[in-house]
Amino acid sequence: MSEPAQQPEMSAWGYLRLVLLGAVIGIPAALLASVFLAFVHDLEHWLWHDLPHHLHESSPPWYLVIGLPVAGACLVAIARRFLPGDGGHSPLHGFAGKPPLISYAPGIALAAIGTLSFGAVLGPEGPLIALGAVVGIVVTRLARLGARESAVLGSAGSFAAISALFGGPIVGGVLMMEGAIGFGASTIAILLPGFVAAGVGYIVFVGFGDWGGLHAQAISFTGLPPYTGVHIGDTSLAIVVGVLTACVVVLVRRFAVSVSDGEKRIGMPVLLILGGLAVGLLAQTASWLGADAEEVLFSGQAGVPAVVAEDSAKIVLIVLVAKALAYAVCLGCGFRGGPVFPAIFLGVALATFAVIWLDVSPTAAVAVGTAAGMAAATRMLLTPILFAALLVGPAGVDAVPDAVVAAATAWIVIAVLDRRRKAHEGSDAAVAEPAPAPAG
Repeated sequence: MSEPAQQPEMSAWGYLRLVLLGAVIGIPAALLASVFLAFVHDLEHWLWHDLPHHLHESSPPWYLVIGLPVAGACLVAIARRFLPGDGGHSPLHGFAGKPPLISYAPGIALAAIGTLSFGAVLGPEGPLIALGAVVGIVVTRLARLGARESAVLGSAGSFAAISALFGGPIVGGVLMMEGAIGFGASTIAILLPGFVAAGVGYIVFVGFGDWGGLHAQAISFTGLPPYTGVHIGDTSLAIVVGVLTACVVVLVRRFAVSVSDGEKRIGMPVLLILGGLAVGLLAQTASWLGADAEEVLFSGQAGVPAVVAEDSAKIVLIVLVAKALAYAVCLGCGFRGGPVFPAIFLGVALATFAVIWLDVSPTAAVAVGTAAGMAAATRMLLTPILFAALLVGPAGVDAVPDAVVAAATAWIVIAVLDRRRKAHEGSDAAVAEPAPAPAG
């Protein structure tokens, strides 16, 4: 068997050209990401705050809590049925998937809007990565580059777009790098143009000189109390939260897979609408039990400060159960978004029990829950640790070792459970396979 032909080395000028094009890509990718996030945020605010006000309600009434996710499901079904690209990559499969075609962009954007603004429990990171890649593909078409260069610049567009969400180029860049580890040495060629694109894109968000930049809907927490010293009890908590978060995320994904099986029986539009109805009913039920329906809805990106400040274990439990079920439904029924932020919310909610019962610092709970949730959702290790460290900021520098333990624990538990599942599926397949007929 002949060895595959090696690709020719890229010249220094060719690589410099890619880096410069990465810088060029960073500007439109950042603009697109900023406009997309701003539109999603403004539409969400109008639907869930302005509309109830016009209806003379102080908070969203029950019929909006139940009805808006159903309306969003209808938008997602329209995008998936009538626009090319099936609304983008399914969040049930993580960040994997082929780069989108340019013609997929309208369907990706509409499906994401129907998901994010209308209350479905998924995050914006998946659509941002896809839309940023589309910008990179457009630039490569204009520059008439080859397939290898197109792949590099498509990733550069994703780097720039995702930096809007994670508050800078570092976390988004490391996330994209860990996601590309399977590509081996070719990953190195992706990094520099991608980081340059992310850096230039982030300048668009934060501005320079007297220009204040664009407002980016990045996740951030303020008001966390200082956390000093490393405590053995908090390290033990990190292990417990890592194990529990990983188990909860695995259960969520298995339930989501069973939900997705219903698409073959009843069809995509019906499953989506039923999923939206289930999400609305879960949120309204939580509201009837004393929790805030909006903590159950949405990605959890804005809900973490509220849940970690909660002083009632009963309310945290209600929100945790409802959020996990709604997350599983949204993953499986066909909504389009990212899987990361709801898992982070679940991790922080689990750590909040220690804040209530054991008087653990909320700063440590945020660091531990964020690292465990992101590691469980992404099967990554470096990115969750880095994101947790940046999220808690200077107040939580001493909580970073606990975040490392939580992420590592969640990663190990996920790896073990995945291996056991694959072994079980392999043994079932072997039992189900008929024995070969005897010769002669």
